[in-house]
Amino acid sequence: MLLLISTGMASLAAQPAEAFEKRELVYRGDTLPYRILYPEHYDRSKKYPLVLFLHGAGERGTDNESQLKHGSFLFTSPENRAAYPAIVVFPQCPADGFWAPMERTDEGRLFPACPKPTSSMQLVEQLVRQCLKHESIDRNRLYVLDISMGGMGTFDYICRHPRRFACAIPICGGVNLERLRKVRRLPIRIYHGSADPVVSVEYSRNAYIELKALGSTRVEYIEYPGVQHESWDNAFAEPDFLAWMFRQEKRP
Repeated sequence: MLLLISTGMASLAAQPAEAFEKRELVYRGDTLPYRILYPEHYDRSKKYPLVLFLHGAGERGTDNESQLKHGSFLFTSPENRAAYPAIVVFPQCPADGFWAPMERTDEGRLFPACPKPTSSMQLVEQLVRQCLKHESIDRNRLYVLDISMGGMGTFDYICRHPRRFACAIPICGGVNLERLRKVRRLPIRIYHGSADPVVSVEYSRNAYIELKALGSTRVEYIEYPGVQHESWDNAFAEPDFLAWMFRQEKRP
């Protein structure tokens, strides 16, 4: 369950990020800083959606703070916390790391067809498994949201685990088109700005075209004319963002 709302953006931005608890995951000698937001009045006799937010390249590091720069205020909205309780997780990728395997070439970014997961993505996988094991989570309502480098990570993650999530929202991301067959039945909303100088809009356009060609009836693509890289601001403000999200539930 993604707790996104399209009204009152200025007031939401003032909500404290301190509502997210600071945690670290240590796995095989590697450490993944992350922040976690629990529902108010967390009741372990109930089941809650799990939201995974993958940040962009500009928020990498080890401070366990920067990853909250974009999007966290949406989840600390008192209205959203009261109306849509969920467990929300923001992991932080190291400064030299990436969520998804990728190479830069003269033609742009190259996404491998059969990549091994990055060390950061392996840590994210352990974090999700830990949450599923130790928290009270509705396994039919796992959602992944992202921006930029995180958009690439979301495509990578859902292609590795096509039956885990109820939906995904890659914002200004990219993926090797050969991998998309596995997620052709998954509800996916893709967002991108047409004038993005950082991550080419062609990656999102082509992902949408490929998914439709594979028979997907559950993929949507929203492009913002003239918008540059920070298209997540437009996406977060979509009036039906929240309604679309809550309609999604993993099918048997």
